[in-house]
Order: sequence, then C-alpha cells, then structure tokens
Amino acid sequence: MASEAEGLLKRLLVPILLPEKCYDRLFLQWDLLHVPCLKILLSKGLGLGIVAGSLLVKLPQVLKLLGAKSAEGLSLQSVVLDLVALTGTVVYSITNSFPFSSWGEALFLMLQTLTICFLVMHYRGHTAKGTAFLACYALILLVLLSPLTPTAVVTLLQASNVPAVVVGKLLQAATNYHNGHTGQLSAVTVFLLFGGSLTRIFTSIQETGDYLMAGVFVVSSLCNGLIAAQVLFYWNAQAPQEQKKER
Repeated sequence: MASEAEGLLKRLLVPILLPEKCYDRLFLQWDLLHVPCLKILLSKGLGLGIVAGSLLVKLPQVLKLLGAKSAEGLSLQSVVLDLVALTGTVVYSITNSFPFSSWGEALFLMLQTLTICFLVMHYRGHTAKGTAFLACYALILLVLLSPLTPTAVVTLLQASNVPAVVVGKLLQAATNYHNGHTGQLSAVTVFLLFGGSLTRIFTSIQETGDYLMAGVFVVSSLCNGLIAAQVLFYWNAQAPQEQKKER
C-alpha cells in the first residue's frame, strides 16, 4: 500500500510540480530544507494556482457589466491596451516555449479582456464595431502565432508591453480621477490582478529566467497598485446612474 501511495504521489507531482531529482530529494531522502527544490515547488505551485485562479479574475468585471448593462467608468483605451499587453505575453511565451505554468493565466485573461472590450463597445452603442474588432483581433493573433512573424517582432511586441501597461493603467486612473468614482470597475478583479502580478515577478524569474518578462510584471504590479489604491479611495463614491436609482 505504501509503495502504491508513493507511486501515486510521484505521478501527481512529477513533472507537473517537480523534476524527478527534486521529488527524490524531498520525498525519498527527506531533505526538506533543500532550497533550490523548494523554490521550484513554490514557483510551480504558485504558477499553477495563478493559472487556475485566472479563470475567474475578470469574471466579476464581466458580470458587473452585464448586470448594470452599462460600461460607465471604464476606459476603452485602457482595456484595449491591457489586451495588447496580454496578447504580447501569450505570443512571446508560446514562441519561446515557456512552461504553461509561467504564463497560462495571460491566455485566460486575454480572452476575458477581449470579452470586456466587446461589452464596452456594445453598451456604448457600437455593437457592429465590436464585432468587427473581434474578427480583426482573431486574424492578427493567427498571424502573430504563425511562422510568418519573425522572432524579433514577437520580442518587440513583448517589450512594448511596458508602455502599453503604463499608458493603459494611467488612462483608467485618469478616468477614475475625472469621474470621482470607479463606476462599473470591479474591485474584486482589480485586487486579484494586483496580487497576481506581484506573484508573477517571482515565478517568471524562477521558471523562465527571462528578465524582460519579469520587468513587465514589475511595472504591471505598480500600475495595478495605483488602480487598487483608487478603488479604496473612491470606495464610498457612486456613479451618477447609481445615485439616480437610489432616488
């Protein structure tokens, strides 16, 4: 029974969370203070946790838009730039064959952000434009992932993530400041994005060793932190539409 349990544990952990040599070190030799293997286990565990959690990160934002039938308080330019940054991370990671645990959440966040883009256009009366945007985006993504796109272009796209993230978040911050409230911006989504980007600084360095990718997450954490601070500051402020409903 013990050997069967050990075999099951090994199948669960190797190679998803640990290379075989680290499994042997931690669970056969019981060297539980072996730092390099513990860092791998922590990084893989956090990475997979972020990927799993990313399925729900922007869902509160989508539901809030659907429930309110309004995109009040959301900057479309900010959402599009966020989509550009996520697309760059996905394309760059696939091109460089990085482990899925180090970037997988970007794929799910990209799809959710694309949905938010369409909803913002739809609720502003531009449904046809939103549909055309989805079609154009799908075509561009296919080209970027095809052999037609040089590696240098993909790297440049990833490098452009830094200004895209900064400008996008500053546009949303400016919109919040101008409105005096955060409108239909979901606090849950904002705080989950902030926590996820902080964690990704460690996991991206540990799993990919790519400092360009880690740098994007450092900048993303600072910008997400700014939006999170605004959400707290404007916590009790209400959008004009919500004030009218209460009356």
